[in-house]
Amino acid sequence: MTSKKLPLIDKNMIVPFWLLTSCFIVWGLAQDLTAPMVTAFKGIFTMSTFEASLVQFAYFGAYFCLALPTAFLNERYGYKVGVLTGLGLAAIGAFGFYPAARSLTFGVFLIALFVLAAGLSVLETSANPFAIAMGPEGTATRRLNLAQSFNPLGTNLGVLLAAVLVLPKMNPATPEQRATMPRDQLVAIQTAELNAIMNPYLGLAVALVIIWIGLFIKKVPRSHEEVASDSHHMHFGDTVRRLHHNHHWRYGVLAQFFNVGAQVCTWTYIVLYVAEEVPGGTAVRGAYFLQVSLILFFISRFVMTWLMGYFRATKLLAIMASLAILLCLYAAFFPGLSGAWALVGVSACLSLMFPTIYGVALHGLGVDTKFAAAGLVMAIVGGAIMPPIQGLLADRFGIGPAFIVAAVCFLGVLAYAIFDLRSKDRFADIPGEEPEEEPKISMAGH
Repeated sequence: MTSKKLPLIDKNMIVPFWLLTSCFIVWGLAQDLTAPMVTAFKGIFTMSTFEASLVQFAYFGAYFCLALPTAFLNERYGYKVGVLTGLGLAAIGAFGFYPAARSLTFGVFLIALFVLAAGLSVLETSANPFAIAMGPEGTATRRLNLAQSFNPLGTNLGVLLAAVLVLPKMNPATPEQRATMPRDQLVAIQTAELNAIMNPYLGLAVALVIIWIGLFIKKVPRSHEEVASDSHHMHFGDTVRRLHHNHHWRYGVLAQFFNVGAQVCTWTYIVLYVAEEVPGGTAVRGAYFLQVSLILFFISRFVMTWLMGYFRATKLLAIMASLAILLCLYAAFFPGLSGAWALVGVSACLSLMFPTIYGVALHGLGVDTKFAAAGLVMAIVGGAIMPPIQGLLADRFGIGPAFIVAAVCFLGVLAYAIFDLRSKDRFADIPGEEPEEEPKISMAGH
């Protein structure tokens, strides 16, 4: 059997692809700069874990609200316009941290976070399918995994900024001590703490503007999918019906909901886990555990992308989801230092989940891809819903046992991987090869 190697990226898309990759770095930075803010706001405003988790509710709730409107934007004007719109809106939200810090009001911060995340929702809804469209369909999942591999650069930078510039500047006064402070003293402390939170977001806003300018001035060729859609008159109702009857997409949305819920639960609460369950633990030490988690996540992304050249991706997904369940259960039932390291290991399992679910769910959808992508980004609302549930359990039973929630989420991811592995209608050839005879391996392995 002879075969022809498929390129990973179309030649005329190489420069645009790497420009687009910078967007993956930026939203990773924003997301994981935000994760430690749950711990920070809990101390600043003397909140319960559940109340502080509204940070993640506002952030990921915005993803749900903006994903579908972005699909219409991409359908009408193309992916580049969607990416530029997302970058601009996110910059406005990041600049909004300046008035939020001056107001000394938690609600104003939530508004700024919502606008920032709304922009990132537009950006992510556009950038993920754009990356998929920048080359042959046979290498789509590997290409998206490659672009997503740089996302952890941003996540690591976000946690590092929080660990170095934010959390060490949080006043160690306990809630009881803050309650007895004179008003002027408390305001002075809160002002210093909120300014520490504000500064990294202002730097993020500047970075967003720079990337916006770079993409605006660079001419980007239209993708094959966008050219094909010119001759297709979109009927939204027909698109919804087709997607509803596509089990891989429909179950993929549910799997993405659980995946993002598990990811946000793990990375948000590992800081509190170290502070409350590890002897001698502090929030700053917890932030460094999160930093190690994200370094492992970053390395594992490249390892998983390489392994997908040899193994079906959903087989790897099933293995990693199973391991993540065991690690979360260990952290829940054996709290302490070893439990914290188990949660670090969960990040290796998470590394392939988002892009793999995304690529498998979008495979072969053609002109329906833009709206299908919106549905998968709307599923990110799992990051808004699951952390407050875990926070409620943490307030009642402790942060360790609450990781049962993350374990349940990973069970949902495992179910999707098993569903794909048992499907008989999703087979393609070895990654990077064009089949001439009987296909041998799932598209999910690309």
